[in-house]
Amino acid sequence: MEIMKIPSQKKCFELIEQMNMMSHIIDHSITVANVAYFLSKKLKHKFPEIDINLATSAALLHDITKTRSFDTKESHSATGCEMLTGLGYPETGDIIRQHVILDFYTINSSVSVQEIVNYSDKRVLHDQVVLLEKRLAYIHKKYGTQKGFRERIKIMWAKTVNLEKKLFSHLDIKPEELSQNIELRIKRQDYEKWLESLIEI
Repeated sequence: MEIMKIPSQKKCFELIEQMNMMSHIIDHSITVANVAYFLSKKLKHKFPEIDINLATSAALLHDITKTRSFDTKESHSATGCEMLTGLGYPETGDIIRQHVILDFYTINSSVSVQEIVNYSDKRVLHDQVVLLEKRLAYIHKKYGTQKGFRERIKIMWAKTVNLEKKLFSHLDIKPEELSQNIELRIKRQDYEKWLESLIEI
């Protein structure tokens, strides 16, 4: 059986630097990674198959191609998947591919890492953990200018609300208490220190 490869934090930082990610997207990604770390750590007690390192790394890299997508208009979830798969991290790539829209939304099934990362991204506005309603308002304002897209957002969000209910039915906190419980597994200073270490003195 082939052992799954997961990019280390150092590798994640290397890719972030290589892709010249915008500063605010780095901050957003770090916050999403911390949410994913917290949720996967808590949910692993009930679902031991959850890989905490996989969830954290995939969350940290979920927007890896987003900066360039502003110019190329590419689907950053699709190209992020292609990039990580090409580097030998297909499981990480698959999670990145599903961070916007999941392949399947199921209620009566085990919690997956894909669901954790997808939901974590939906709870972070810029670099702050917010309620789903606030994130939805932002998405509507930024992306909901076209009628067809508004309908897709509406459907996706109804599924996300159900996903939230599924996740928190296995947790001992409420959705509104999430921001108070996040552990800073990764800090922006960690990335800055890594960058400093690259400078030859």
